[in-house]
Amino acid sequence: MLGPLLLVLPALYAGLMGWLRGGFEQAGRLTPYRARPLAPFSAGAGATIPGSASAEPVLKASSPSPLERGLGGEVARETDAMPQFSVLIAARNEDASLPQLLRDLAAQTLPTVRFEVLIADDHSTDATVAFVAAAALETPFRLRLVRLPADFTGKKAALHAALQQAHAPWLVCTDADCRLGPGWLAAYENLLSQQPTANFISGPVLLTGPGFAFTTLLGLEFAGLVGVGAACLSRQQPTMCNGANLAYRRAAFAAVGGFSGHAHLASGDDEFLLHAIHAAFPGTAYFLRDAAAIVRTDAPLTLRALLRQRVRWASKWQYYRSSAPRRLALLVLGANVALATGAMMLVWQPALWPWVAGAWVLKLGGDVWFLEPVLRFFERQKWLWGLLPLQLLYAPYALAVGLAGWRGGYQWKGRAVR
Repeated sequence: MLGPLLLVLPALYAGLMGWLRGGFEQAGRLTPYRARPLAPFSAGAGATIPGSASAEPVLKASSPSPLERGLGGEVARETDAMPQFSVLIAARNEDASLPQLLRDLAAQTLPTVRFEVLIADDHSTDATVAFVAAAALETPFRLRLVRLPADFTGKKAALHAALQQAHAPWLVCTDADCRLGPGWLAAYENLLSQQPTANFISGPVLLTGPGFAFTTLLGLEFAGLVGVGAACLSRQQPTMCNGANLAYRRAAFAAVGGFSGHAHLASGDDEFLLHAIHAAFPGTAYFLRDAAAIVRTDAPLTLRALLRQRVRWASKWQYYRSSAPRRLALLVLGANVALATGAMMLVWQPALWPWVAGAWVLKLGGDVWFLEPVLRFFERQKWLWGLLPLQLLYAPYALAVGLAGWRGGYQWKGRAVR
């Protein structure tokens, strides 16, 4: 009886991987990008949000939170003759990373009149402010520096400060240490031309770094997370996204109260907003499965840096209001723990080996089936070799990060966060 029990969670997991593969493949049905003229946008106090079930004025949907009031009150209303996208970047001590990011933005194939860039400085102690101020005089696109008030800190406050000065109906977010391809913004425009009722778009992120085994394993794990987020969005069961590459309609942001429901949490500027917009406007959140939209960011180079990053991510799990991320996390953790438990049981019950082997085949087979199209999309099929060593390390790693995230408290950007 014990043997068949070892197969239950891996079998459920394998079924989930098949479901996710179908979702990821469904997310890729886009037509190639073609340049299109920018349509004028006009939204006054009575504007409505695509995907909403009623015609409620979007700016009457919520009152500003204390964070919003401290940063200038309500979200600015859109008017005619505006850029299509406002790129928001929160920066703290990023004078080494920003020059390359600005070069990537200057190389965008989308005409520079269609986007603006706002960099919100989160009390940097290096030359970030001076660099952005000087760069604003030379960039081919409109670049503005936003200084965070003394009483506000953190990424959410920085993004909201930038949002207050943004002019476009769509807000696109990335991080200061990311690299962008020339078709990044054009890929967003292409998706919006095909899905004009969209309110939220999650984009792909790829970890890069030296070709060491450590960074390969991190890249493989991260690609799996991106793939899961894409598949769940395609299935309209959103779980995760990444703030290094996402966009949302400003009117939808205002309608769900922005960050007000979780402003006290340092993390979650991405996933909590995704869940809120999906709950308010079902069927209007999409994954941008377009190779031109891939954002690249460096993998953590040390185990300590990795754990700090993952604990920061895990610290928001207990605050999820949506049940889908919790169910997914529990099943993934359960399947990994089942494999480790079965392997340990062989020490005193070696007759269980066929059942343990079957569990491993189900689990790893499900992973390969799901990851193959994801890694093909990222052109990283060779990373599949890391699946077995990653599996051996995953159970203790996930338990440690999960417990640390539940406890809360971590160091980030030189600050202690609770």
